[in-house]
Amino acid sequence: MKLSCYIVDDEPLAIEVLESHISRMDSLQIKGTFQNPVKAFQALHHEPVDLLFLDIQMPSLTGIELIKSLSNAPLVIFTTAHREHALAGFELDVVDYLLKPVSFERLLQAIGKVYKYRSGSAPFKEVPSAHRFLFTQEGNKHLKIPLDEILYIESQRDYAKIVMDKKTIKVQERTGALEQKLRQQGFLRIHRSYIIPVSKVESWSSCEVSIKEHVIPIGRTFSSEVLKTLNARMASSQ
Repeated sequence: MKLSCYIVDDEPLAIEVLESHISRMDSLQIKGTFQNPVKAFQALHHEPVDLLFLDIQMPSLTGIELIKSLSNAPLVIFTTAHREHALAGFELDVVDYLLKPVSFERLLQAIGKVYKYRSGSAPFKEVPSAHRFLFTQEGNKHLKIPLDEILYIESQRDYAKIVMDKKTIKVQERTGALEQKLRQQGFLRIHRSYIIPVSKVESWSSCEVSIKEHVIPIGRTFSSEVLKTLNARMASSQ
């Protein structure tokens, strides 16, 4: 099945280069190209896609601002001439960061990472949580939630309950979408309905983990990966 994608870049030549590369790949289908990021924002709300090729420095709305404005962003590959923006891409958990001019070989590597993300086989990676945030939405209000305040996330159909030390909020976002955003930020899905920050786990068994006063079940189908991750973390800290 082909992955649908948009290309967003204010430089026509940059769009042409990506279009030429993608035309050689049977796995991708371009649904639209945009030089105006505001029009891309509108298109993403009306017709979401699987993948976004996104420039960073653009007039009226930067690529970073565009991602932060989306309540349910697709997977993103940054394409930019500015190497200094790599840290921002890492904090936003984009799939890859391609420097212009983008070569076909480098694009192939990036698409390989996309398939790993979608299959859930992207390696778990725990990174420091300071100054990192989850951007999501509660009703009509956009939220910026510090990741180091989250204790766990619980799925509630089309919503997710985010439990923190001092408050609990409900956001209109599916757990699967949150898992994609948070997997490379030190979070791990341990049950069909639960995502946890691995660094907050205080104890665990084969069927549950404890985070402060909260006891959270481990799903049977998730058990092997969860125990492997938690045991590896314990071993690395000794």
